Amino acid sequence: MTTLLKTLASAVMAAVLVASGMNLAQAADAAAPVKLEGLRGGTPITQDNAPTPIKQERDHGPADRDFVQQPPLIPHTIQGYQITKNYNKCMDCHAWQKTKESGATKVSVTHFKTRDGQELDNISPRRYFCTQCHVPQTDAKPLVGNTFQRARGLQ
Repeated sequence: MTTLLKTLASAVMAAVLVASGMNLAQAADAAAPVKLEGLRGGTPITQDNAPTPIKQERDHGPADRDFVQQPPLIPHTIQGYQITKNYNKCMDCHAWQKTKESGATKVSVTHFKTRDGQELDNISPRRYFCTQCHVPQTDAKPLVGNTFQRARGLQ
């Protein structure tokens, strides 16, 4: 009985392949197990991987904005910056009391308001995690062509 079921299953599989336009060689390739490789590249967990060179972006001047409410781009690398609920590396330079010394742009007054408009003494929790809105700028070429144009008032 099991041989009959196997034969029937093989016949059904062949019919499905023919109906879908696949030949048996393609089906065998599709059924082959996929080899997955982790980010460690096969290095055992007990060994360290050699560090890979990382392209560091140089500091840029502030970039022009492309639309009116666009958050400013970050004109420097932020690799290794820590932003947790207890510490925000960005505030080492961008906090109001530190901008004279650092030369960095002050955090906008909008970041000190709650959603109800109440002004706070410190950054609002909803604006505390800078990289939710602000991203580092880069000179990378677009991956996909597009017809985007800046807002007319900013051209």
